[in-house]
Amino acid sequence: MTYLAVGLTLFGAVCFAAASVLQHHAVTTTQHPDESAGHDTAAAGSGRGRHLNFRHLLAIIRRPRWLQGAGLAAIGSVVNGIGLLLAPLRVVQPVGVLAVPLAVLMSAWRSRRAPSAGVIVGAVLTVAGIALFVLVSEGSATTTTPSAARTVIAGAATAGLVALLGVAGMLRHRNGILRCLALAGAVAAAYGLLSALVRVAAQAAKEDGIFSPFVLGCAGAALVAFVVGAWLIQHAYHAGAPEIVIACLTVGDPLVAVILGAVLLGEGSNTPLADWGLLGLTAAVAAAGVFILAHHHPEAVAARAQREPVEAAGS
Repeated sequence: MTYLAVGLTLFGAVCFAAASVLQHHAVTTTQHPDESAGHDTAAAGSGRGRHLNFRHLLAIIRRPRWLQGAGLAAIGSVVNGIGLLLAPLRVVQPVGVLAVPLAVLMSAWRSRRAPSAGVIVGAVLTVAGIALFVLVSEGSATTTTPSAARTVIAGAATAGLVALLGVAGMLRHRNGILRCLALAGAVAAAYGLLSALVRVAAQAAKEDGIFSPFVLGCAGAALVAFVVGAWLIQHAYHAGAPEIVIACLTVGDPLVAVILGAVLLGEGSNTPLADWGLLGLTAAVAAAGVFILAHHHPEAVAARAQREPVEAAGS
């Protein structure tokens, strides 16, 4: 069952990578409703200083590329959810890191430009960090069913983190990359909570039945986490590149899911202290990969190049 779960998650990673590239293209090339009709869509979409509003988002979700990406994301979510039913969170969830190099390759193919050395290094560090994280986690993952009170407390704390990062991302930062990182971090926390709630509901359903109040409550909270994450990720795509968003998700989502798995499901109860230290080190490597990827991505380089003449003139 574990191998089947990992295989499903790998397929989901392909779907998520393709979905991110398609939706990022739709978000960044859809003309803002407030722009004049004479502006071309590429020029209008490149203005990242303006936040998405409801009218703009409505125009985006009508685009065929966005709908195609949404369909792939839905397929990825379903197969990932099945994987979570078959194996522990800390084994299955981090496998989605393969979406990072896939998104890098897909974006390079779409732009007809080879990724830079910095982008490759960032992607490799992210993948290596999470891959080691999976290997360390696999041997000591066990699962128990948590109480409703513990689930509510952990869920509320994670929701607070989503709100904090989401508000920070919505502020009009001068640096769009920072805005992208904050928003993608909020999405990662929301999806990590979603993964944990799916796993909690699956465990509780075995004991109390699928229609028990606890299971239905987890399902409802998971649906809310999915909707919030789906809304925030469009803002993240608007603020930065798909590779950066995917990298944040593949690092933040497993970290949140593993922490919740340890707190709620007891999945870390058999983990030696040395392994916890190794898990922290691999997570730090993956996080460093995200920041390197964000710093060296062509969009970030272009943004710095645009700011330098303005800063020089101001000085």
